Amino acid sequence: MNRRRFVALAGGGAVAGLVGDAWLVEPRRVQFTHHAVNARTLPEQRAVRFVQLTDLHLQQVGRMHRGIAARVRRLAPDFIVLTGDSVDRADRLGELASFLALLDRATPKYAILGNWEHWGRVDLDELAAVYRDANCRLLVNDFAVHHGGGRSLRLTGLDDLLGGRPDPGKAFGGPQQVDAHVVLAHCPEHRDVLRRLAVPGQVEWRPPSPAPFQAAALMLSGHTHGGQVNLFGWAPMLPEGTGRYVRGWFRDPGAVPLYVSRGIGTSVLPVRLGARPEVAVFTVWV
Repeated sequence: MNRRRFVALAGGGAVAGLVGDAWLVEPRRVQFTHHAVNARTLPEQRAVRFVQLTDLHLQQVGRMHRGIAARVRRLAPDFIVLTGDSVDRADRLGELASFLALLDRATPKYAILGNWEHWGRVDLDELAAVYRDANCRLLVNDFAVHHGGGRSLRLTGLDDLLGGRPDPGKAFGGPQQVDAHVVLAHCPEHRDVLRRLAVPGQVEWRPPSPAPFQAAALMLSGHTHGGQVNLFGWAPMLPEGTGRYVRGWFRDPGAVPLYVSRGIGTSVLPVRLGARPEVAVFTVWV
């Protein structure tokens, strides 16, 4: 075998290995990441722990999903948030119900919409009913206040930036007397939209009071799948609505801290490379 043929075979083997990893291995190598957030409002701190599940893109509940649910149950979080793209199609609501049934029903859950619930023409009333049966409240330009351990956390859920009709004025209304505020928005670029709305004079319309968003302790998003395919840190294809936020933490001075989870499922192609599925666990000190 000459050198040229050896190099060609070796290169072909490496490519085949990468393709095999991206198709068969990495999409199932779920990583649980842990994050601490200091949102103290009282001298005595207490910890509230919750789990973010995002971008499930459920087609069929399998071994990976059962493993995720079992591990979340063992963590015994105070609550769970699902930040959009749970299903792509209306005929997958049964799969979502099956997955939610694997979680502890007693654990409160809060969900928002992603672009695919809209694009897949999912009946939102039926979706809300599936969530409700699992002790989960669907927040569409709405908020909920979670009480636990002597602390209160406000969860504000915005409709999706791409497929929905987000209404910040409505979402950020209501009482603000809470110990911490967490904003849920599927597309991370929503952060920049909300920041522009909160600056007088930059746009014609802005929420009656931008202070609730500006004072939030944390914003959680998904949508990007961490790039889904990363080549040495470069993601060649990113969905609209990503903006400058691909994955991980973004803590710009003077801005609401944003965490973008890589999510669990895949879209377009069932592959992941350099972007393992992720379940994010947050401990908020309040």
